[in-house]
Amino acid sequence: MKQMEVKAQREIDGNTFYIRPFPAFTAANISGELSSVIAPLLASLAPFLGAGTSNEKGFMDIDAADAAPAFAKGVEGLSGDKVESLLRKLLTKYKNISVELADGKDTQMLTDDLANEVFCGNAQDMFILAFEVIKVNFSGFFKKISAPFGEALSGIVTRNLQPTGNTENSTPDNSPT
Repeated sequence: MKQMEVKAQREIDGNTFYIRPFPAFTAANISGELSSVIAPLLASLAPFLGAGTSNEKGFMDIDAADAAPAFAKGVEGLSGDKVESLLRKLLTKYKNISVELADGKDTQMLTDDLANEVFCGNAQDMFILAFEVIKVNFSGFFKKISAPFGEALSGIVTRNLQPTGNTENSTPDNSPT
């Protein structure tokens, strides 16, 4: 089943996160909230895209760790409740992420309590992980969004829309739960 396949693996601060895609209706629901933040987010990430330069990048080419501060700035005009709600939906509510902790404990589902422990003092890492979840679940959304933003983004958000991280072990038989 596609929903059970790990589509991306990302190490953040010594912890390894395994990201599975959302079910279709869940992704549709989240896309509504995501689109309300997309305009300020794209504006904040524009410097990373290098539009019109020889080092033009696609949206999905941006390194999440480098982009996290800009991502956070792009959503700073939103209410804290809205940001928290979106992060919960992306990271814990739908049980699409499991984590192998740096301390060697067994791989476990990322829950609110575990996220609070893992990201305590490092809230920016939640944005890095959220960015990876967006890349896994909404690459088609970003392919189609370039048209409304005109030539400034045409071709930039449409290239290399692949999640980052190791995806070699993405079969249901060997994907962590």
